[in-house]
Amino acid sequence: MTPDDLHAQLDALQAAAGDDDSRKPGLITIRSDEWIERLYAESVKPKTIADGIRIRDIKVAISADAMTAVLTREEAGDRGEPYREPQARA
Repeated sequence: MTPDDLHAQLDALQAAAGDDDSRKPGLITIRSDEWIERLYAESVKPKTIADGIRIRDIKVAISADAMTAVLTREEAGDRGEPYREPQARA
């Protein structure tokens, strides 16, 4: 996944969700090799430990076993909390 692909997925989920908070972007899962090769530059340094790594204020979970994807809040459950509104692409 390229940064442009990621941002397109975030924008599409946000638009499709409308007023349904459970369908808004909730967690970005990234396979560790994709993080290193393509996506690390998209993140912002965490302000607190609770914030963790975030892209456009959506929490990022990085793992060697993860499939790179954008999950809704419903799919992410508590793994994406605390939820925030996605920010515009910088």
